[in-house]
Amino acid sequence: MGWAFGTPMRSFGRSPMMRLLIFLLPGLLASCAPVNRAELAKRALAADPEFVAVLDKRATLESRITTEHKKLALVRETIQQDITQKKKELAEKSSAVRRKITEIKAQMDPDVRRYTTTLGSASEDLRAKQAQRAAIGREIAQLKKALKAAGAAGGASQRAQQETQITERLRDAQRIDQEIAALKEYLKLLKTKLLLIRF
Repeated sequence: MGWAFGTPMRSFGRSPMMRLLIFLLPGLLASCAPVNRAELAKRALAADPEFVAVLDKRATLESRITTEHKKLALVRETIQQDITQKKKELAEKSSAVRRKITEIKAQMDPDVRRYTTTLGSASEDLRAKQAQRAAIGREIAQLKKALKAAGAAGGASQRAQQETQITERLRDAQRIDQEIAALKEYLKLLKTKLLLIRF
C-alpha cells in the first residue's frame, strides 16, 4: 500500500505545477505583506523556467496597457487645452458682443432724450394749467359769494355784471379742464413711447 501511494506522490511532487505551487505558497499565504513581484517571479521561474513565456506575454500586455493609458492622457490633455482655449475665446467674444450691444442701444439715446425733454415740458405745462385752474376756481367762488352777499340790495345792472363775470370764468374753467385732460393724455402717451423705446 505504501508503494502504491508513494509512487504517485513522488511523481506529483516532481511535476512543474506542484513545484510552482510549493514555491509560491509562502508568498500567497503572507497576504498581509507587500507583494514583491520580482521575488515572486524569481521563485516561479526557479520552479518552472518555461513560465517565462507567460511572464513575457504579461509584460507585453502591460506595456500595451501603459501605452493606451498614455494615449488617453494625451487626448485628455489636448481636450483640456482645447476647452481652456474655447473658454478664453468665448469670454473674449462675449465681451465684444456686450460692447457692440451697448453701442447699438446707444443709437436710441437721442430719441429717449427727446421724448424725456418733451415729457418734462409737458409736465410743467400741466402744473401751470392746474395752478391756473385753481386760481379760476377761487375767483369763481369769490364772485358767487359777492353775488349772494349783495342779494336784493344790489342793482340789477350790478347783478347782471357779476353773473356775466361768473359765466365767463366758468367757461374759462371748462376750457382749462379740457386742456388739462388733453395734457394728461399727452403725458400718458409720452410715457408709453418712452417705455416702448427703452432697452
